[in-house]
Amino acid sequence: ATDAIGKRACAPFLVGGTGLYLECVTEGYTLSDKMPDLEYRAHLETYSTPALYDMLIALRPDTTVDARNRNRVMRLLEKIHDGDEMPAGREARYDCLKLGVTWPREELRRRIDVRLERRLQEGMIEEVQGLLDRGATVEFLLKLGLEYRFITRYLMGEISTLEEMTQLLATAIKQFAKRQMIWFRRDPDIIWLDMAADPVGQAAKLITPFLESGSRP
Repeated sequence: ATDAIGKRACAPFLVGGTGLYLECVTEGYTLSDKMPDLEYRAHLETYSTPALYDMLIALRPDTTVDARNRNRVMRLLEKIHDGDEMPAGREARYDCLKLGVTWPREELRRRIDVRLERRLQEGMIEEVQGLLDRGATVEFLLKLGLEYRFITRYLMGEISTLEEMTQLLATAIKQFAKRQMIWFRRDPDIIWLDMAADPVGQAAKLITPFLESGSRP
């Protein structure tokens, strides 16, 4: 998509908070061309997370992966199984201007609460119920974003009240936002906009010369 936009002499914008995906594009990860073994993946799904970690330790005693991170443990087991253990290389394909948006901690927490309340009022619980009614599985919804995960648990009766679900979800989102900031703060190329002043004007003053310099979007 980025290449297609560039061919139209337009500049693509990548907007979002998923740091690894953004970094994959901006830093130019060289990804493996090996296809996953879906049968092996299904086999791994039958094990508990501690059992999967024990399997990984038996194969790679020096692993540093978090034993509680089921997805990471499974992915490492898959890579070992597929003979795909080379670390991802990097070969940047684009010139990128990185702009960051953030708020003071208390303001960020307030904005998260307001956004969550608005999404619930706009019908997100009904949206998730509709997905279930149309055949989406609980397992599928639990693998989506935090809102889908907690609302599904509420609809399934695992969380007893709407108030409890909202509190648990708000806490989880705030913890996720904290992890996002830890990730992005390690990137020295990000220019952080002053959200208390004129962030749009500040961004425009950075974007205009970047594009005029002939940088590859």
